[in-house]
Amino acid sequence: MTPKAERLHLRINAEQKALLEAASAAAGDSVSTFVLTAATEAAADLLADRRVFLLDEPAWQVFDQALNRPAKDIAGLRELMRTPTVLDAPETGQDR
Repeated sequence: MTPKAERLHLRINAEQKALLEAASAAAGDSVSTFVLTAATEAAADLLADRRVFLLDEPAWQVFDQALNRPAKDIAGLRELMRTPTVLDAPETGQDR
């Protein structure tokens, strides 16, 4: 594990502080360790469905077939993807 070099500062109210202190004491951890562990686990859980998903065999077969189908040419999609958006920098080099 790499050494901890970063800091995260939080502002909380008295009730939140008391709750975190009680929970960390019940877990046998410092408040910092308790909060870091809980926040890290919550972040990993939240992001897990965006990185990993599990399928049973029938669902996998449907998914795999969809991935292996040839791409369709959708009317207007190529033009849409070539059209600059409001987020694209102007080509003239001038600011808007």
